[in-house]
Amino acid sequence: MHETTILLIEVGALLLGLGLLGRLSRRIGLSPIPLYLLAGLAFGHGGLLPLTASEEFFAVGAEIGVILLLLMLGLEYSAGELVGNLRAAAPAGLIDALLNALPGAAFALLLGWGWVAAVVLAGITWVSSSGVIAKVLADLGRLGNRETPVILSVLVIEDLAMALYLPLVTALLAGTGLIGGGFALGVAVFTVVLVLVVAIRYGHFISAMLSAKDAEALLLGVLGLTLLVAGIAQKLQVSAAVGAFLVGIALSGPVAHHATELLTPLRDLFATVFFVFFGLATDPREIPPVLLPALALAILTMATKTLTGYLAARRVGIAVPGRWRTGLALVPRGEFSIVIAGLAVAAGSVEPQLAPLAATYVLITVVTGPLLARVPDFAWFKSWLRQRAAARAAVPVVSPE
Repeated sequence: MHETTILLIEVGALLLGLGLLGRLSRRIGLSPIPLYLLAGLAFGHGGLLPLTASEEFFAVGAEIGVILLLLMLGLEYSAGELVGNLRAAAPAGLIDALLNALPGAAFALLLGWGWVAAVVLAGITWVSSSGVIAKVLADLGRLGNRETPVILSVLVIEDLAMALYLPLVTALLAGTGLIGGGFALGVAVFTVVLVLVVAIRYGHFISAMLSAKDAEALLLGVLGLTLLVAGIAQKLQVSAAVGAFLVGIALSGPVAHHATELLTPLRDLFATVFFVFFGLATDPREIPPVLLPALALAILTMATKTLTGYLAARRVGIAVPGRWRTGLALVPRGEFSIVIAGLAVAAGSVEPQLAPLAATYVLITVVTGPLLARVPDFAWFKSWLRQRAAARAAVPVVSPE
Protein backbone atom coordinates (compact mmCIF):
# COMPACT_ATOMS: atom_id res chain seq x y z
CA MET A 1 0.00 0.00 0.00
CA HIS A 2 1.23 3.50 -0.81
CA GLU A 3 2.94 5.26 2.10
CA THR A 4 0.64 8.29 1.86
CA THR A 5 -2.40 6.02 2.02
CA ILE A 6 -1.12 4.36 5.18
CA LEU A 7 -0.41 7.79 6.67
CA LEU A 8 -3.97 8.95 6.00
CA ILE A 9 -5.45 5.76 7.47
CA GLU A 10 -3.29 5.92 10.62
CA VAL A 11 -3.87 9.63 11.24
CA GLY A 12 -7.57 9.42 10.47
CA ALA A 13 -8.19 6.39 12.68
CA LEU A 14 -6.20 7.86 15.58
CA LEU A 15 -7.89 11.28 15.40
CA LEU A 16 -11.32 9.62 15.27
CA GLY A 17 -10.42 7.54 18.33
CA LEU A 18 -9.14 10.63 20.13
CA GLY A 19 -12.40 12.43 19.40
CA LEU A 20 -14.33 9.59 21.03
CA LEU A 21 -11.93 9.59 24.01
CA GLY A 22 -12.35 13.35 24.40
CA ARG A 23 -16.13 12.98 24.42
CA LEU A 24 -15.90 10.15 26.96
CA SER A 25 -13.61 12.16 29.26
CA ARG A 26 -15.99 15.11 29.32
CA ARG A 27 -18.92 12.80 29.98
CA ILE A 28 -17.20 11.55 33.15
CA GLY A 29 -15.91 15.01 34.08
CA LEU A 30 -12.17 14.46 33.55
CA SER A 31 -9.49 16.21 31.52
CA PRO A 32 -8.85 14.31 28.26
CA ILE A 33 -5.06 14.70 28.55
CA PRO A 34 -4.39 11.43 30.45
CA LEU A 35 -6.46 9.49 27.90
CA TYR A 36 -4.56 11.08 25.02
CA LEU A 37 -1.26 10.08 26.64
CA LEU A 38 -2.40 6.51 27.23
CA ALA A 39 -3.56 6.31 23.60
CA GLY A 40 -0.08 7.40 22.52
CA LEU A 41 1.47 4.70 24.70
CA ALA A 42 -0.81 2.07 23.19
CA PHE A 43 0.17 2.93 19.61
CA GLY A 44 3.80 4.00 20.07
CA HIS A 45 7.10 2.14 20.26
CA GLY A 46 6.52 -1.11 22.14
CA GLY A 47 2.78 -0.55 22.29
CA LEU A 48 -0.09 -2.78 21.24
CA LEU A 49 -0.15 -1.61 17.61
CA PRO A 50 2.79 0.68 16.72
CA LEU A 51 2.05 3.37 14.14
CA THR A 52 5.10 3.98 11.97
CA ALA A 53 3.94 5.91 8.91
CA SER A 54 2.46 8.80 10.92
CA GLU A 55 5.31 9.25 13.43
CA GLU A 56 6.91 12.17 11.59
CA PHE A 57 3.53 13.87 11.15
CA PHE A 58 2.86 13.70 14.88
CA ALA A 59 6.38 14.92 15.68
CA VAL A 60 5.91 18.10 13.64
CA GLY A 61 2.34 18.50 14.89
CA ALA A 62 3.53 18.23 18.48
CA GLU A 63 5.97 21.13 17.97
CA ILE A 64 3.21 23.27 16.49
CA GLY A 65 0.90 22.27 19.36
CA VAL A 66 3.23 23.65 22.04
CA ILE A 67 3.75 26.83 20.03
CA LEU A 68 0.00 27.43 19.63
CA LEU A 69 -0.71 26.71 23.30
CA LEU A 70 1.80 29.37 24.36
CA LEU A 71 0.66 31.83 21.68
CA MET A 72 -2.93 31.59 22.92
CA LEU A 73 -1.78 32.03 26.50
CA GLY A 74 0.09 35.17 25.48
CA LEU A 75 -2.97 36.58 23.71
CA GLU A 76 -4.81 36.60 27.04
CA TYR A 77 -2.47 39.22 28.53
CA SER A 78 -1.00 42.60 27.64
CA ALA A 79 2.64 43.62 27.73
CA GLY A 80 2.02 45.79 30.82
CA GLU A 81 0.43 42.89 32.67
CA LEU A 82 3.39 40.68 31.75
CA VAL A 83 5.99 43.11 33.11
CA GLY A 84 4.00 43.74 36.29
CA ASN A 85 3.47 40.03 36.91
CA LEU A 86 7.13 39.21 36.29
CA ARG A 87 8.24 41.83 38.81
CA ALA A 88 5.79 40.57 41.41
CA ALA A 89 6.65 36.90 40.80
CA ALA A 90 10.46 37.20 40.79
CA PRO A 91 10.80 35.98 44.42
CA ALA A 92 8.42 33.12 43.62
CA GLY A 93 10.67 32.18 40.71
CA LEU A 94 13.64 31.88 43.07
CA ILE A 95 11.62 29.74 45.50
CA ASP A 96 10.47 27.64 42.54
CA ALA A 97 14.05 26.94 41.47
CA LEU A 98 15.19 26.04 44.98
CA LEU A 99 12.24 23.82 45.86
CA ASN A 100 12.06 21.93 42.56
CA ALA A 101 15.55 21.85 41.02
CA LEU A 102 17.43 20.80 44.15
CA PRO A 103 15.41 17.58 44.71
CA GLY A 104 16.24 16.43 41.17
CA ALA A 105 19.94 17.15 41.61
CA ALA A 106 20.03 15.42 45.00
CA PHE A 107 18.16 12.40 43.59
CA ALA A 108 20.74 11.95 40.80
CA LEU A 109 23.61 12.20 43.27
CA LEU A 110 21.97 9.65 45.58
CA LEU A 111 21.74 7.25 42.64
CA GLY A 112 25.46 7.78 41.99
CA TRP A 113 24.99 9.32 38.54
CA GLY A 114 27.50 12.16 38.92
CA TRP A 115 27.24 15.92 38.89
CA VAL A 116 26.50 16.31 35.15
CA ALA A 117 23.45 14.05 35.47
CA ALA A 118 22.52 16.00 38.61
CA VAL A 119 22.43 19.27 36.64
CA VAL A 120 20.32 17.60 33.94
CA LEU A 121 17.84 16.01 36.36
CA ALA A 122 17.56 19.32 38.25
CA GLY A 123 16.22 20.93 35.07
CA ILE A 124 13.83 18.05 34.44
CA THR A 125 12.20 18.36 37.87
CA TRP A 126 12.31 22.15 37.97
CA VAL A 127 10.23 23.36 35.05
CA SER A 128 6.48 22.82 34.70
CA SER A 129 4.81 22.12 31.36
CA SER A 130 3.39 25.36 29.96
CA GLY A 131 1.60 23.41 27.24
CA VAL A 132 -0.16 20.99 29.58
CA ILE A 133 -1.06 23.69 32.10
CA ALA A 134 -2.43 26.01 29.41
CA LYS A 135 -4.66 23.19 28.17
CA VAL A 136 -5.82 22.31 31.71
CA LEU A 137 -6.68 25.94 32.51
CA ALA A 138 -8.67 26.22 29.28
CA ASP A 139 -10.48 22.91 29.91
CA LEU A 140 -11.42 23.95 33.46
CA GLY A 141 -12.49 27.46 32.42
CA ARG A 142 -9.96 29.16 34.70
CA LEU A 143 -8.25 31.54 32.24
CA GLY A 144 -10.10 34.47 33.83
CA ASN A 145 -9.47 33.44 37.45
CA ARG A 146 -7.63 35.80 39.77
CA GLU A 147 -4.85 33.27 40.40
CA THR A 148 -4.18 32.60 36.70
CA PRO A 149 -1.75 35.56 36.29
CA VAL A 150 0.28 34.09 39.17
CA ILE A 151 0.44 30.72 37.40
CA LEU A 152 1.37 32.49 34.18
CA SER A 153 4.13 34.48 35.87
CA VAL A 154 5.75 31.35 37.31
CA LEU A 155 5.57 29.64 33.90
CA VAL A 156 7.06 32.63 32.08
CA ILE A 157 9.91 32.91 34.58
CA GLU A 158 10.60 29.20 34.13
CA ASP A 159 10.51 29.48 30.35
CA LEU A 160 12.85 32.48 30.40
CA ALA A 161 15.14 30.60 32.79
CA MET A 162 15.13 27.68 30.35
CA ALA A 163 16.30 30.07 27.65
CA LEU A 164 19.44 30.51 29.76
CA TYR A 165 19.64 26.97 31.13
CA LEU A 166 19.41 25.06 27.84
CA PRO A 167 22.48 26.65 26.18
CA LEU A 168 24.47 26.11 29.37
CA VAL A 169 23.49 22.47 29.77
CA THR A 170 24.16 21.86 26.05
CA ALA A 171 27.66 23.26 26.43
CA LEU A 172 28.15 21.25 29.63
CA LEU A 173 27.12 17.99 27.95
CA ALA A 174 29.31 18.74 24.93
CA GLY A 175 32.30 19.50 27.16
CA THR A 176 32.97 22.88 25.50
CA GLY A 177 34.02 24.52 28.78
CA LEU A 178 33.39 27.98 30.18
CA ILE A 179 34.09 29.92 26.96
CA GLY A 180 31.60 27.94 24.87
CA GLY A 181 29.01 28.00 27.63
CA GLY A 182 29.44 31.74 28.16
CA PHE A 183 29.02 32.46 24.44
CA ALA A 184 25.86 30.34 24.25
CA LEU A 185 24.48 32.10 27.32
CA GLY A 186 25.23 35.52 25.82
CA VAL A 187 23.37 34.69 22.60
CA ALA A 188 20.37 33.41 24.59
CA VAL A 189 20.21 36.52 26.81
CA PHE A 190 20.47 38.87 23.82
CA THR A 191 17.71 37.04 21.94
CA VAL A 192 15.31 37.00 24.87
CA VAL A 193 15.84 40.69 25.63
CA LEU A 194 15.48 41.65 21.96
CA VAL A 195 12.21 39.76 21.48
CA LEU A 196 10.85 41.06 24.80
CA VAL A 197 11.65 44.69 23.92
CA VAL A 198 10.09 44.35 20.46
CA ALA A 199 6.96 42.74 21.94
CA ILE A 200 6.50 45.40 24.62
CA ARG A 201 7.54 48.59 22.79
CA TYR A 202 6.51 47.89 19.21
CA GLY A 203 3.63 45.47 19.65
CA HIS A 204 1.09 48.04 18.45
CA PHE A 205 2.95 48.35 15.13
CA ILE A 206 2.82 44.58 14.71
CA SER A 207 -0.93 44.59 15.41
CA ALA A 208 -1.40 47.42 12.87
CA MET A 209 0.22 45.27 10.16
CA LEU A 210 -2.50 42.64 10.55
CA SER A 211 -6.11 43.33 9.61
CA ALA A 212 -8.78 42.07 11.98
CA LYS A 213 -11.41 42.46 9.21
CA ASP A 214 -10.00 39.78 6.89
CA ALA A 215 -10.20 36.44 8.72
CA GLU A 216 -8.11 34.50 6.22
CA ALA A 217 -5.31 37.08 6.09
CA LEU A 218 -5.33 37.42 9.88
CA LEU A 219 -5.10 33.66 10.41
CA LEU A 220 -2.22 33.27 7.97
CA GLY A 221 -0.42 36.37 9.24
CA VAL A 222 -0.57 35.52 12.95
CA LEU A 223 0.26 31.85 12.41
CA GLY A 224 3.12 32.67 10.05
CA LEU A 225 4.58 35.33 12.36
CA THR A 226 4.37 32.98 15.35
CA LEU A 227 6.07 30.06 13.61
CA LEU A 228 8.74 32.39 12.19
CA VAL A 229 9.60 33.93 15.57
CA ALA A 230 9.47 30.53 17.30
CA GLY A 231 11.79 29.01 14.72
CA ILE A 232 14.30 31.86 14.93
CA ALA A 233 14.23 31.70 18.73
CA GLN A 234 14.90 27.96 18.70
CA LYS A 235 17.71 28.40 16.17
CA LEU A 236 19.36 30.80 18.60
CA GLN A 237 19.14 28.23 21.43
CA VAL A 238 16.11 29.93 22.98
CA SER A 239 12.82 28.15 23.59
CA ALA A 240 10.34 28.30 20.71
CA ALA A 241 7.64 28.46 23.38
CA VAL A 242 9.07 31.74 24.72
CA GLY A 243 9.05 33.23 21.21
CA ALA A 244 5.44 32.18 20.62
CA PHE A 245 4.33 33.53 24.00
CA LEU A 246 5.92 36.92 23.33
CA VAL A 247 4.21 37.13 19.92
CA GLY A 248 0.91 36.67 21.75
CA ILE A 249 1.87 39.41 24.22
CA ALA A 250 2.77 41.76 21.32
CA LEU A 251 -0.64 41.47 19.65
CA SER A 252 -3.41 43.58 21.12
CA GLY A 253 -6.87 45.01 20.53
CA PRO A 254 -9.23 43.59 17.88
CA VAL A 255 -6.37 41.67 16.28
CA ALA A 256 -5.75 39.67 19.47
CA HIS A 257 -9.49 39.10 20.00
CA HIS A 258 -10.18 37.81 16.49
CA ALA A 259 -6.93 35.82 16.38
CA THR A 260 -8.02 33.99 19.55
CA GLU A 261 -11.32 33.02 17.93
CA LEU A 262 -9.66 31.85 14.71
CA LEU A 263 -6.82 29.92 16.29
CA THR A 264 -8.75 28.12 19.04
CA PRO A 265 -9.74 25.11 16.86
CA LEU A 266 -6.16 24.82 15.55
CA ARG A 267 -4.82 24.98 19.10
CA ASP A 268 -7.13 22.20 20.22
CA LEU A 269 -6.13 19.98 17.28
CA PHE A 270 -2.37 20.39 17.58
CA ALA A 271 -2.39 20.38 21.38
CA THR A 272 -4.01 16.95 21.20
CA VAL A 273 -1.31 15.87 18.74
CA PHE A 274 1.34 17.06 21.22
CA PHE A 275 0.01 14.90 24.04
CA VAL A 276 -0.40 11.88 21.78
CA PHE A 277 3.13 12.23 20.43
CA PHE A 278 4.53 12.29 23.95
CA GLY A 279 2.93 8.90 24.51
CA LEU A 280 4.04 7.63 21.09
CA ALA A 281 7.66 8.50 21.86
CA THR A 282 7.64 6.59 25.17
CA ASP A 283 8.33 2.85 25.09
CA PRO A 284 6.14 1.17 27.74
CA ARG A 285 8.75 -1.61 28.13
CA GLU A 286 11.24 0.88 29.60
CA ILE A 287 8.86 2.00 32.36
CA PRO A 288 8.86 -0.98 34.84
CA PRO A 289 12.61 -0.89 35.76
CA VAL A 290 12.48 2.80 36.69
CA LEU A 291 8.88 3.01 37.89
CA LEU A 292 9.56 3.09 41.65
CA PRO A 293 12.37 5.71 41.53
CA ALA A 294 10.33 7.84 39.13
CA LEU A 295 7.24 7.53 41.33
CA ALA A 296 9.19 8.56 44.44
CA LEU A 297 10.69 11.55 42.63
CA ALA A 298 7.29 12.51 41.23
CA ILE A 299 5.58 12.43 44.63
CA LEU A 300 8.34 14.54 46.18
CA THR A 301 8.42 17.19 43.44
CA MET A 302 4.64 17.31 43.01
CA ALA A 303 4.52 18.30 46.68
CA THR A 304 7.27 20.91 46.30
CA LYS A 305 5.66 22.35 43.17
CA THR A 306 2.30 22.61 44.94
CA LEU A 307 4.03 24.43 47.79
CA THR A 308 5.67 26.77 45.26
CA GLY A 309 2.34 27.77 43.76
CA TYR A 310 0.68 28.10 47.15
CA LEU A 311 3.40 30.46 48.41
CA ALA A 312 3.42 32.48 45.17
CA ALA A 313 -0.35 33.00 45.34
CA ARG A 314 -0.29 33.83 49.05
CA ARG A 315 2.37 36.46 48.45
CA VAL A 316 0.05 38.48 46.17
CA GLY A 317 -3.00 38.11 48.41
CA ILE A 318 -4.89 35.28 46.69
CA ALA A 319 -7.43 33.53 48.95
CA VAL A 320 -6.77 29.99 50.20
CA PRO A 321 -8.80 28.14 47.50
CA GLY A 322 -6.94 30.07 44.81
CA ARG A 323 -3.60 29.20 46.42
CA TRP A 324 -4.41 25.50 46.18
CA ARG A 325 -5.59 25.91 42.58
CA THR A 326 -2.31 27.64 41.77
CA GLY A 327 -0.12 25.00 43.38
CA LEU A 328 -1.93 21.96 41.99
CA ALA A 329 -2.13 23.48 38.48
CA LEU A 330 1.68 23.73 38.34
CA VAL A 331 2.28 20.01 38.97
CA PRO A 332 2.69 18.68 35.37
CA ARG A 333 6.14 18.57 33.80
CA GLY A 334 6.39 18.08 30.07
CA GLU A 335 8.01 19.43 26.95
CA PHE A 336 11.08 21.08 28.49
CA SER A 337 11.79 18.05 30.68
CA ILE A 338 11.76 15.79 27.63
CA VAL A 339 13.94 18.22 25.66
CA ILE A 340 16.50 18.27 28.48
CA ALA A 341 16.53 14.47 28.72
CA GLY A 342 16.88 14.28 24.93
CA LEU A 343 19.94 16.54 25.00
CA ALA A 344 21.54 14.28 27.60
CA VAL A 345 20.81 11.12 25.60
CA ALA A 346 22.16 12.66 22.38
CA ALA A 347 25.37 13.64 24.16
CA GLY A 348 25.81 10.07 25.42
CA SER A 349 27.73 11.26 28.45
CA VAL A 350 25.24 10.55 31.24
CA GLU A 351 23.58 7.57 32.88
CA PRO A 352 21.58 5.49 30.29
CA GLN A 353 18.65 5.13 32.70
CA LEU A 354 18.16 8.90 32.80
CA ALA A 355 15.99 8.95 29.65
CA PRO A 356 13.45 6.27 30.72
CA LEU A 357 13.40 7.73 34.24
CA ALA A 358 12.63 11.19 32.85
CA ALA A 359 9.95 9.85 30.50
CA THR A 360 8.28 7.87 33.29
CA TYR A 361 8.52 10.79 35.70
CA VAL A 362 6.96 13.21 33.20
CA LEU A 363 4.27 10.69 32.31
CA ILE A 364 3.30 10.32 35.99
CA THR A 365 3.06 14.08 36.52
CA VAL A 366 1.22 14.71 33.25
CA VAL A 367 -1.35 11.99 33.95
CA THR A 368 -1.92 12.94 37.60
CA GLY A 369 -1.53 16.72 37.16
CA PRO A 370 -4.84 17.38 35.35
CA LEU A 371 -6.59 15.15 37.88
CA LEU A 372 -5.07 16.99 40.85
CA ALA A 373 -5.95 20.36 39.26
CA ARG A 374 -9.63 19.45 39.63
CA VAL A 375 -9.37 18.67 43.36
CA PRO A 376 -10.06 22.26 44.57
CA ASP A 377 -13.40 22.14 42.70
CA PHE A 378 -14.66 19.09 44.61
CA ALA A 379 -17.23 19.61 47.36
CA TRP A 380 -15.27 17.56 49.91
CA PHE A 381 -12.17 19.73 49.38
CA LYS A 382 -14.15 22.95 49.77
CA SER A 383 -15.72 21.53 52.94
CA TRP A 384 -12.24 20.66 54.28
CA LEU A 385 -11.04 24.22 53.62
CA ARG A 386 -14.08 25.66 55.43
CA GLN A 387 -13.45 23.39 58.43
CA ARG A 388 -9.81 24.51 58.56
CA ALA A 389 -10.83 28.16 58.35
CA ALA A 390 -13.40 27.67 61.12
CA ALA A 391 -10.86 25.88 63.31
CA ARG A 392 -8.36 28.72 62.91
CA ALA A 393 -11.03 31.31 63.69
CA ALA A 394 -12.00 29.42 66.85
CA VAL A 395 -8.47 29.42 68.29
CA PRO A 396 -8.41 32.03 71.10
CA VAL A 397 -5.81 34.74 70.84
CA VAL A 398 -3.90 35.20 74.14
CA SER A 399 -2.86 38.79 74.70
CA PRO A 400 0.56 39.35 76.28
CA GLU A 401 0.37 40.59 79.84
